[in-house]
Amino acid sequence: MSSTRTRARSIRFATVAVIALTTLPLSGCMFSSIPSETPAAEETNSTSEPTPDESGEPSGDAPSALSFEDGDLLSDDVYIEWGDGLLADDGWESTSPDDGNGGWAYGTIDGSCTAQFWQGYTSDVQVTPGDDAASSDAILGALLQTDAATITPNAVDGAFSYQIGGNTDVANRQITGQDGDRTWIMAARAFATPGLGVYVIVDCTGGDANAVLAEVVEKNAILAH
Repeated sequence: MSSTRTRARSIRFATVAVIALTTLPLSGCMFSSIPSETPAAEETNSTSEPTPDESGEPSGDAPSALSFEDGDLLSDDVYIEWGDGLLADDGWESTSPDDGNGGWAYGTIDGSCTAQFWQGYTSDVQVTPGDDAASSDAILGALLQTDAATITPNAVDGAFSYQIGGNTDVANRQITGQDGDRTWIMAARAFATPGLGVYVIVDCTGGDANAVLAEVVEKNAILAH
């Protein structure tokens, strides 16, 4: 069951620290500047959002799956958000509560990994209408203060769960960095038609970042309504 999150009006990527991709020929010292907080966004009044029915089926005009191509089927008034599956999970604890601007974070109880979430409007990102894959790369590029052209050859396709956990019905784009025993994976999805986006950054020291990302995806589905 998801908890209601405050809608973020837009994401201000200019406030994000530079993050170096070790898949690119950049120095390892820059890698340590992964932002500890999600980017600031304009505050809006908190509003309650409807949730999917118990069958996990999308409500409203949302399609039954969200491949990059399916993004074109979304209506302008659909809303996309994370389901909060870690709220009552004994293996995780809140490390940064909902900031009212679309961002929050959890950490594993053993302190080895964090999962930083964001959801909201992408008015400050150069999205490409009709191309959610390129627009998702644009979110990654904005977070890393580079362009989508730099991101695209280094990112890979991945997936989030949709409506309920245990599926791979929301396509995303992912990029990974590593420095010693620290690994981070950033996964993002833009929905260009309604102008929305989501991302999660899993950051592990001494832990298996890929396994943790898989757990996060399993327990935190993307909801469309």
